[in-house]
Amino acid sequence: MIKKIISLAIILGISATVIGLSLSGLNSEEITSEEITSEEITSEEASLETEEMMKADVVIPTKVSRPGCDIEDICYIPSKIIVEKGGSVTWLNEDSAFHTVTSGFYGEPTELFDSGYLDPYQYYTLSFDEIGTFDYFCELHPWMFAQVIVE
Repeated sequence: MIKKIISLAIILGISATVIGLSLSGLNSEEITSEEITSEEITSEEASLETEEMMKADVVIPTKVSRPGCDIEDICYIPSKIIVEKGGSVTWLNEDSAFHTVTSGFYGEPTELFDSGYLDPYQYYTLSFDEIGTFDYFCELHPWMFAQVIVE
């Protein structure tokens, strides 16, 4: 029974591909090297746009959900960032785990700011309108902490 279902799925997939190609007027013999180059450029441009979108002031790198990043001070990179009054900071979670950017210290949040749970590759941006040093941490990982210094 399972073999019949798998066979049927493969046949349907191939059929859909053939029908799609014939409806669009394309088949593998009609694709020129010029068209392939055009597609490669488009993919390259899309990749550059993604890299530009992914720029952040502070990065939460991979594997910091495990203890030890605090020893090398790499839980948030950079762990201390200086911005001018009125400036903003953007954090990017590059880890596969959820993280937060929460003001204060673990067990003692100050409620000035809180990103909530940041999904992998999610951003959080915050403007700082007051001069001072703002400590922050991850609510889920007590070893993760850093600072924003506003001048």
